[in-house]
Amino acid sequence: MSKPAKTIVTIVGARPQFIKVAPVSRALRDTGSISEILVHTGQHFDANMSDVFFDELGIARPDYNLDVGGGGHGAMTGLMLQRIEPLLQDIRPDAVLIYGDTNSTLAGALTAAKLHIPVAHVEAGLRSFNRAMPEEINRVVADHLSDLLFASTDVAVANLLHEGVDSAKVHHVGDVMYDAALLFADRAKERTLLADLGLEPGRYVLSTLHRAENTDSPQRLGALVAALDRVAQQIPVVLPLHPRTRGAMERQGLRFERVKTIDPVGYLDMIALESNAAVIATDSGGVQKEAFFYAVPCVTLRDETEWTELIELGWNQLAAPDGPAISEQILSAVGRKGTEAFPYGNGDAARLIAEKLAG
Repeated sequence: MSKPAKTIVTIVGARPQFIKVAPVSRALRDTGSISEILVHTGQHFDANMSDVFFDELGIARPDYNLDVGGGGHGAMTGLMLQRIEPLLQDIRPDAVLIYGDTNSTLAGALTAAKLHIPVAHVEAGLRSFNRAMPEEINRVVADHLSDLLFASTDVAVANLLHEGVDSAKVHHVGDVMYDAALLFADRAKERTLLADLGLEPGRYVLSTLHRAENTDSPQRLGALVAALDRVAQQIPVVLPLHPRTRGAMERQGLRFERVKTIDPVGYLDMIALESNAAVIATDSGGVQKEAFFYAVPCVTLRDETEWTELIELGWNQLAAPDGPAISEQILSAVGRKGTEAFPYGNGDAARLIAEKLAG
């Protein structure tokens, strides 16, 4: 067998990135000309936030796990830089592939750029235009260090061109999360979690909370906890509780009175929860899109969203996390439908990315 023509190092570390890796890694293998080396920074180290995704999605176990978990943004990113650099110096890949907007994304981009290794960024061009969000800083820096920018939407392409990114570097490929949704939808139908939790399809609200802008603000977190409890007076609310949110609630002495909290779940169980919900209330970027994939109305618990097309299409609406009407917005979204559209491509984003990387 001939040696692969190219070596790609993929750097990931957080739950949404594992989902995106699944279809892209398959597509890279299918080229027959790319050898992928997977590096897990350890940013999400809890088994429910990490290991379960490799098991469920058929992703190869990481070739390297850097065990960088916890700590502040500076300490975490600095330690990632320190541990990624000797790996890349040793491997000398043809390119480094990064995803999304996490500290792992930033560390991968910075290290590769300083070593003059080309950077390819999946989900490039997203902008909330809120520099108070650490994710926004990570996105902007990663994009401007990247040599190949794989954009999910027309809006993302426009953002990059507006910032002066060379158009030759920008490739509109669609959204790999849509690829994953199509790839794993049938397997998710076999899950029994709804029955295990006593939930009826179409008769509950699914919520997720994890953004630092919400969890680190006592005012916002308190308002969101109270609002979800009010919603749960009228319709069951289930919330997979992120470790960051659990810790913040404990520090602030907050607890849910009516919301049913569960441990974080794997991707297939999350699809089952999302696709059968009456409404999804979330501060997650990925969950907003997944709600759309399954035609479930969404209320985004933030002041802005990167996925503006979902607002315009009527599938999503913003709810200020410290506003007085959060519960009313969630309840009024039950039964709402938006305009049918396909802003995230045709489910072939991973193939287009792999073909471009193969050259």
